[in-house]
Amino acid sequence: MKEYKFKINGKDYAVVIGEADGKMLTVNVNGADYQVELENAPVAAPVQPAAAPAAAQPAAAPAAAPKAAGAGTTIKSPLPGIIISIDVKEGQAVKRGQKVAVIEAMKMENDILAECDGTVTGIHANKGDSVLEGADIVTIG
Repeated sequence: MKEYKFKINGKDYAVVIGEADGKMLTVNVNGADYQVELENAPVAAPVQPAAAPAAAQPAAAPAAAPKAAGAGTTIKSPLPGIIISIDVKEGQAVKRGQKVAVIEAMKMENDILAECDGTVTGIHANKGDSVLEGADIVTIG
């Protein structure tokens, strides 16, 4: 399940996207459920090994997913869109919740936030790039 908060024409929307069942998807908008038919069935995401409990990190934000152990945390695009800004540079220290990029999707700007404190060790997208959901944006080590 993915949760998003949108502001459209000054009105707030809480959107929860459920799991797809074939081409059918449940979407909840401000408490109302909708059944949505997808044009293309979703492709299953690759399964990553679970981290050891001793290395547990805070719950992942929808915009982030951990990379392989020891490689840092890679902030990923939560949805397809166009990168309209990269707000950090390699070597820059960042704090959890700090804006690292902005992506435009469906005519709305979405801030991409750091999931953890650390130093930017890689930038994988540039302003103007079209990215798909799950595309690497920034790595924080």
